[in-house]
Amino acid sequence: MVPHNQRKRPKEARQGEFAAFPYDRSAVERFRQAFPRARWNDERKSWFVPGKTAARRIERWLAREAAHNDIYGDTKGRDAYDFEPIVSRYLEVGDDLRIRTPYAKSLIEMLREIPWAHWDEDLRVWRVPFRSYEELRRRWSSIEAAARRNEPEEKKRRRDAKKGSEVQSAANARSAERRRHRYPLPVDDPPPAGRPVATVEYGIVVFIEFSGEVAETAALAEHYPNASGTVDHVWGRWRAPTLAELVATWPARREPGPYALARGWWQPTLDELRIARRSARSMARRQRARKPAGADAHGTHVH
Repeated sequence: MVPHNQRKRPKEARQGEFAAFPYDRSAVERFRQAFPRARWNDERKSWFVPGKTAARRIERWLAREAAHNDIYGDTKGRDAYDFEPIVSRYLEVGDDLRIRTPYAKSLIEMLREIPWAHWDEDLRVWRVPFRSYEELRRRWSSIEAAARRNEPEEKKRRRDAKKGSEVQSAANARSAERRRHRYPLPVDDPPPAGRPVATVEYGIVVFIEFSGEVAETAALAEHYPNASGTVDHVWGRWRAPTLAELVATWPARREPGPYALARGWWQPTLDELRIARRSARSMARRQRARKPAGADAHGTHVH
Protein backbone atom coordinates (compact mmCIF):
# COMPACT_ATOMS: atom_id res chain seq x y z
CA MET A 1 0.00 0.00 0.00
CA VAL A 2 1.39 3.41 -0.94
CA PRO A 3 1.85 5.70 2.10
CA HIS A 4 -0.58 8.61 2.18
CA ASN A 5 2.16 11.24 1.91
CA GLN A 6 3.57 9.55 -1.22
CA ARG A 7 0.33 9.23 -3.17
CA LYS A 8 0.23 11.15 -6.42
CA ARG A 9 -2.05 14.12 -6.06
CA PRO A 10 -4.62 14.90 -8.80
CA LYS A 11 -3.54 17.51 -11.32
CA GLU A 12 -6.02 20.05 -9.97
CA ALA A 13 -4.51 19.62 -6.47
CA ARG A 14 -0.97 20.54 -7.54
CA GLN A 15 0.33 23.90 -6.42
CA GLY A 16 0.09 26.41 -9.21
CA GLU A 17 -2.20 28.84 -10.96
CA PHE A 18 -4.24 29.03 -14.17
CA ALA A 19 -3.58 31.80 -16.70
CA ALA A 20 -6.03 32.86 -19.41
CA PHE A 21 -5.69 35.55 -22.06
CA PRO A 22 -7.11 36.20 -25.55
CA TYR A 23 -5.51 33.94 -28.15
CA ASP A 24 -2.70 35.51 -30.13
CA ARG A 25 0.04 33.37 -31.65
CA SER A 26 2.90 35.69 -30.70
CA ALA A 27 1.53 36.09 -27.16
CA VAL A 28 1.36 32.30 -26.76
CA GLU A 29 4.97 32.01 -27.89
CA ARG A 30 6.06 34.65 -25.38
CA PHE A 31 4.04 32.93 -22.65
CA ARG A 32 5.61 29.54 -23.31
CA GLN A 33 9.08 31.08 -23.29
CA ALA A 34 8.34 32.71 -19.93
CA PHE A 35 6.67 29.56 -18.51
CA PRO A 36 8.25 26.46 -20.16
CA ARG A 37 6.55 24.13 -17.63
CA ALA A 38 3.05 25.48 -18.37
CA ARG A 39 0.51 23.02 -19.77
CA TRP A 40 -2.75 23.75 -21.60
CA ASN A 41 -5.96 22.65 -19.85
CA ASP A 42 -8.58 22.18 -22.55
CA GLU A 43 -11.49 21.91 -20.13
CA ARG A 44 -10.74 25.25 -18.48
CA LYS A 45 -9.47 26.89 -21.69
CA SER A 46 -6.42 28.18 -19.83
CA TRP A 47 -2.77 27.42 -19.04
CA PHE A 48 -1.75 25.74 -15.78
CA VAL A 49 1.54 27.06 -14.38
CA PRO A 50 2.94 24.89 -11.56
CA GLY A 51 4.77 26.32 -8.55
CA LYS A 52 4.15 28.21 -5.31
CA THR A 53 4.89 31.60 -6.91
CA ALA A 54 2.91 30.96 -10.12
CA ALA A 55 0.17 33.49 -9.37
CA ARG A 56 2.64 36.31 -8.75
CA ARG A 57 4.72 35.43 -11.84
CA ILE A 58 1.60 35.27 -14.05
CA GLU A 59 0.39 38.62 -12.73
CA ARG A 60 3.73 40.25 -13.57
CA TRP A 61 3.73 38.70 -17.06
CA LEU A 62 0.19 39.89 -17.80
CA ALA A 63 1.14 43.38 -16.63
CA ARG A 64 4.09 43.40 -19.03
CA GLU A 65 1.87 42.21 -21.86
CA ALA A 66 -0.64 44.97 -21.14
CA ALA A 67 2.18 47.52 -21.23
CA HIS A 68 3.13 46.27 -24.70
CA ASN A 69 -0.33 46.99 -26.03
CA ASP A 70 -1.12 50.41 -27.40
CA ILE A 71 -3.50 51.92 -24.82
CA TYR A 72 -5.06 54.02 -27.56
CA GLY A 73 -5.22 51.12 -30.00
CA ASP A 74 -8.92 50.33 -29.62
CA THR A 75 -9.87 54.01 -29.90
CA LYS A 76 -7.78 54.47 -33.01
CA GLY A 77 -9.14 51.25 -34.46
CA ARG A 78 -12.75 52.29 -33.90
CA ASP A 79 -11.99 55.67 -35.52
CA ALA A 80 -10.45 53.84 -38.48
CA TYR A 81 -13.56 51.67 -38.77
CA ASP A 82 -15.87 54.72 -38.65
CA PHE A 83 -13.80 56.41 -41.36
CA GLU A 84 -13.51 53.35 -43.64
CA PRO A 85 -15.88 50.60 -42.47
CA ILE A 86 -15.94 47.02 -43.68
CA VAL A 87 -19.45 46.29 -44.90
CA SER A 88 -20.04 42.55 -45.10
CA ARG A 89 -22.62 39.99 -44.01
CA TYR A 90 -19.79 38.08 -42.35
CA LEU A 91 -18.91 40.95 -39.98
CA GLU A 92 -20.89 42.13 -36.93
CA VAL A 93 -19.90 45.23 -34.97
CA GLY A 94 -20.43 45.81 -31.25
CA ASP A 95 -17.93 46.29 -28.45
CA ASP A 96 -15.54 44.52 -30.77
CA LEU A 97 -15.59 43.01 -34.28
CA ARG A 98 -17.26 39.61 -34.65
CA ILE A 99 -16.73 37.39 -37.66
CA ARG A 100 -19.17 34.60 -38.49
CA THR A 101 -18.32 32.49 -41.56
CA PRO A 102 -18.79 28.94 -42.83
CA TYR A 103 -16.19 26.52 -41.46
CA ALA A 104 -12.98 26.13 -43.45
CA LYS A 105 -9.42 25.36 -42.35
CA SER A 106 -8.09 28.07 -44.64
CA LEU A 107 -10.30 30.65 -42.91
CA ILE A 108 -9.15 29.53 -39.47
CA GLU A 109 -5.52 29.98 -40.51
CA MET A 110 -6.24 33.47 -41.88
CA LEU A 111 -8.05 34.56 -38.72
CA ARG A 112 -5.36 33.22 -36.45
CA GLU A 113 -2.85 35.50 -38.14
CA ILE A 114 -4.75 38.58 -36.92
CA PRO A 115 -3.31 39.83 -33.61
CA TRP A 116 -5.61 39.22 -30.60
CA ALA A 117 -8.26 37.46 -32.67
CA HIS A 118 -9.77 34.58 -30.72
CA TRP A 119 -12.60 32.06 -31.02
CA ASP A 120 -15.62 32.53 -28.74
CA GLU A 121 -17.00 29.05 -28.13
CA ASP A 122 -20.27 30.32 -26.60
CA LEU A 123 -21.16 32.79 -29.38
CA ARG A 124 -19.59 30.62 -32.12
CA VAL A 125 -17.82 33.63 -33.64
CA TRP A 126 -14.29 34.93 -34.07
CA ARG A 127 -13.78 38.09 -32.02
CA VAL A 128 -11.30 40.78 -33.03
CA PRO A 129 -10.58 43.88 -30.89
CA PHE A 130 -10.67 47.24 -32.64
CA ARG A 131 -6.93 47.64 -32.08
CA SER A 132 -6.48 44.97 -34.78
CA TYR A 133 -8.83 46.63 -37.27
CA GLU A 134 -6.13 47.80 -39.70
CA GLU A 135 -4.73 44.28 -39.93
CA LEU A 136 -8.22 42.84 -40.39
CA ARG A 137 -9.03 45.35 -43.13
CA ARG A 138 -5.77 44.51 -44.91
CA ARG A 139 -6.70 40.81 -44.97
CA TRP A 140 -10.46 41.16 -45.38
CA SER A 141 -10.70 40.63 -49.14
CA SER A 142 -9.01 37.21 -48.76
CA ILE A 143 -11.15 36.30 -45.73
CA GLU A 144 -14.41 37.26 -47.44
CA ALA A 145 -13.46 35.45 -50.66
CA ALA A 146 -12.68 32.28 -48.70
CA ALA A 147 -15.99 32.58 -46.81
CA ARG A 148 -17.93 32.84 -50.07
CA ARG A 149 -16.10 29.83 -51.53
CA ASN A 150 -17.14 27.77 -48.52
CA GLU A 151 -20.83 28.63 -48.53
CA PRO A 152 -22.84 25.37 -48.86
CA GLU A 153 -24.49 26.48 -52.13
CA GLU A 154 -21.14 27.41 -53.68
CA LYS A 155 -19.52 24.15 -52.63
CA LYS A 156 -22.47 22.22 -54.11
CA ARG A 157 -22.17 24.17 -57.38
CA ARG A 158 -18.47 23.24 -57.61
CA ARG A 159 -19.22 19.60 -56.84
CA ASP A 160 -21.86 19.48 -59.58
CA ALA A 161 -19.45 21.07 -62.06
CA LYS A 162 -16.79 18.46 -61.27
CA LYS A 163 -19.03 15.41 -61.74
CA GLY A 164 -17.51 13.09 -64.29
CA SER A 165 -14.31 15.12 -64.53
CA GLU A 166 -10.73 14.00 -63.87
CA VAL A 167 -10.73 16.13 -60.75
CA GLN A 168 -13.78 14.29 -59.42
CA SER A 169 -12.24 10.93 -60.29
CA ALA A 170 -9.10 11.83 -58.38
CA ALA A 171 -11.18 12.99 -55.40
CA ASN A 172 -13.13 9.73 -55.41
CA ALA A 173 -9.87 7.79 -55.47
CA ARG A 174 -8.56 9.76 -52.47
CA SER A 175 -11.80 9.09 -50.56
CA ALA A 176 -11.59 5.38 -51.33
CA GLU A 177 -7.98 5.32 -50.12
CA ARG A 178 -8.91 7.09 -46.89
CA ARG A 179 -11.64 4.51 -46.19
CA ARG A 180 -8.94 1.83 -46.16
CA HIS A 181 -7.55 3.41 -42.98
CA ARG A 182 -3.99 2.65 -43.95
CA TYR A 183 -0.92 4.89 -44.00
CA PRO A 184 2.66 4.36 -45.19
CA LEU A 185 5.23 4.37 -42.40
CA PRO A 186 9.02 4.11 -42.64
CA VAL A 187 10.18 0.65 -41.60
CA ASP A 188 12.87 1.97 -39.25
CA ASP A 189 10.91 4.83 -37.66
CA PRO A 190 7.23 4.01 -36.94
CA PRO A 191 5.09 6.12 -34.59
CA PRO A 192 4.06 4.93 -31.11
CA ALA A 193 1.00 2.71 -31.19
CA GLY A 194 -2.14 3.79 -29.37
CA ARG A 195 -1.19 7.48 -29.11
CA PRO A 196 -2.45 10.42 -31.24
CA VAL A 197 0.09 11.62 -33.79
CA ALA A 198 -0.24 14.10 -36.65
CA THR A 199 0.11 12.93 -40.26
CA VAL A 200 0.58 14.63 -43.62
CA GLU A 201 -2.58 13.29 -45.26
CA TYR A 202 -5.13 12.60 -42.51
CA GLY A 203 -4.45 15.02 -39.67
CA ILE A 204 -4.30 13.49 -36.18
CA VAL A 205 -4.84 9.72 -36.01
CA VAL A 206 -4.07 6.79 -33.69
CA PHE A 207 -2.15 3.86 -35.16
CA ILE A 208 -3.47 0.53 -33.98
CA GLU A 209 -1.55 -2.02 -36.09
CA PHE A 210 1.71 -2.33 -38.00
CA SER A 211 1.08 -5.24 -40.32
CA GLY A 212 4.48 -5.41 -41.98
CA GLU A 213 2.78 -5.37 -45.40
CA VAL A 214 5.02 -3.50 -47.83
CA ALA A 215 3.43 -0.36 -49.30
CA GLU A 216 3.17 -0.57 -53.09
CA THR A 217 5.12 2.00 -55.09
CA ALA A 218 2.10 2.85 -57.26
CA ALA A 219 -0.09 3.61 -54.23
CA LEU A 220 2.62 5.80 -52.70
CA ALA A 221 3.09 7.77 -55.91
CA GLU A 222 -0.66 8.35 -56.31
CA HIS A 223 -1.74 9.11 -52.75
CA TYR A 224 1.34 9.69 -50.58
CA PRO A 225 3.96 11.69 -52.51
CA ASN A 226 5.79 12.56 -49.27
CA ALA A 227 6.58 8.85 -48.84
CA SER A 228 8.18 8.41 -52.27
CA GLY A 229 11.94 7.94 -52.18
CA THR A 230 14.55 5.39 -51.18
CA VAL A 231 13.14 4.57 -47.72
CA ASP A 232 11.08 1.37 -47.46
CA HIS A 233 7.52 1.80 -46.15
CA VAL A 234 4.97 -0.58 -44.65
CA TRP A 235 1.27 -0.05 -44.08
CA GLY A 236 0.07 1.02 -40.65
CA ARG A 237 -3.62 0.77 -39.74
CA TRP A 238 -5.19 3.79 -38.05
CA ARG A 239 -8.39 5.05 -36.46
CA ALA A 240 -9.69 8.46 -35.48
CA PRO A 241 -8.73 9.55 -31.93
CA THR A 242 -11.33 10.02 -29.23
CA LEU A 243 -11.91 13.40 -27.61
CA ALA A 244 -10.49 12.04 -24.33
CA GLU A 245 -7.29 10.99 -26.10
CA LEU A 246 -6.95 14.40 -27.77
CA VAL A 247 -7.47 16.24 -24.48
CA ALA A 248 -4.82 14.07 -22.77
CA THR A 249 -2.22 14.67 -25.52
CA TRP A 250 0.51 17.21 -24.75
CA PRO A 251 1.33 19.49 -27.70
CA ALA A 252 4.75 19.64 -29.31
CA ARG A 253 6.84 22.66 -28.36
CA ARG A 254 7.66 23.51 -31.97
CA GLU A 255 6.41 23.01 -35.52
CA PRO A 256 7.47 19.78 -37.30
CA GLY A 257 10.81 20.03 -39.09
CA PRO A 258 11.79 18.71 -42.53
CA TYR A 259 12.66 15.27 -41.16
CA ALA A 260 9.28 14.79 -39.45
CA LEU A 261 7.41 15.98 -42.54
CA ALA A 262 9.37 13.62 -44.78
CA ARG A 263 8.79 10.77 -42.29
CA GLY A 264 5.05 11.49 -42.48
CA TRP A 265 4.17 11.76 -38.76
CA TRP A 266 5.00 13.94 -35.75
CA GLN A 267 3.82 14.99 -32.28
CA PRO A 268 0.83 17.30 -32.91
CA THR A 269 1.14 21.02 -32.25
CA LEU A 270 -1.28 23.00 -30.10
CA ASP A 271 -3.00 24.46 -33.19
CA GLU A 272 -3.47 20.98 -34.66
CA LEU A 273 -4.87 19.67 -31.37
CA ARG A 274 -7.30 22.58 -31.08
CA ILE A 275 -8.73 21.85 -34.53
CA ALA A 276 -8.98 18.11 -33.85
CA ARG A 277 -10.59 18.65 -30.43
CA ARG A 278 -13.14 21.03 -31.91
CA SER A 279 -14.01 18.47 -34.60
CA ALA A 280 -14.29 15.70 -32.00
CA ARG A 281 -16.62 17.80 -29.87
CA SER A 282 -18.80 18.59 -32.89
CA MET A 283 -18.95 14.89 -33.76
CA ALA A 284 -19.93 14.03 -30.16
CA ARG A 285 -22.71 16.64 -30.25
CA ARG A 286 -24.03 15.25 -33.54
CA GLN A 287 -24.00 11.71 -32.14
CA ARG A 288 -25.88 12.81 -29.03
CA ALA A 289 -28.44 14.63 -31.19
CA ARG A 290 -29.03 11.46 -33.23
CA LYS A 291 -29.45 9.29 -30.13
CA PRO A 292 -33.14 8.49 -29.47
CA ALA A 293 -34.69 10.27 -26.51
CA GLY A 294 -34.80 8.06 -23.43
CA ALA A 295 -32.05 5.74 -24.66
CA ASP A 296 -29.49 4.68 -22.09
CA ALA A 297 -25.73 4.34 -22.58
CA HIS A 298 -26.18 1.04 -24.42
CA GLY A 299 -28.72 2.41 -26.87
CA THR A 300 -31.69 0.66 -25.26
CA HIS A 301 -34.77 2.61 -24.28
CA VAL A 302 -35.44 3.24 -20.63
CA HIS A 303 -39.05 2.59 -19.56
